[in-house]
Amino acid sequence: MNVKNNKRRRESRVKIEKAFIELLQTREIKDITVSDIIKITGLNRSTFYANYVDIFDLADQTREILTKEFSNLFADYDYFNEHTGALKMFTHIKENQLFYKTYFKLCYDEKHLVSIYDTKRAEKEQIDGNIKYHIEFFRNGLNAIIKLWLTGGCQESPEEMAEVLKSEYRGR
Repeated sequence: MNVKNNKRRRESRVKIEKAFIELLQTREIKDITVSDIIKITGLNRSTFYANYVDIFDLADQTREILTKEFSNLFADYDYFNEHTGALKMFTHIKENQLFYKTYFKLCYDEKHLVSIYDTKRAEKEQIDGNIKYHIEFFRNGLNAIIKLWLTGGCQESPEEMAEVLKSEYRGR
């Protein structure tokens, strides 16, 4: 019986997600097929379709899982407590590069990117009427910095990256 949360089904989903993430490191989503995934996992095609409608459904569900994990990991962090919050963030990114590369690759619509923002800091800086523009500018800038750092293999230390972010934010 294929009960929603039974152990076998969870194990199958984990295998499928792991194979998908592995394939995403060398291919675009549109180039990944169900056949590719079942070859890697050794599962039946029917097992894939019992869990996902298609590859894009798998991508959406995987992105949701990664987004939830990201939110949970950083729920209690004070990102912009001058240095410590940004340092924690960059340290985690460096230690989990595959996670973040996959996360950004699955954000094909760009609305699900890392979207942290310290509203208390914005109030302190007296950003008011144009805050929506400031948030968007900051969010996209942060994502660009993270993506560039990941693309370069995280060569700079987390301390250096925290300093980059701090100096960019202070430079307003």
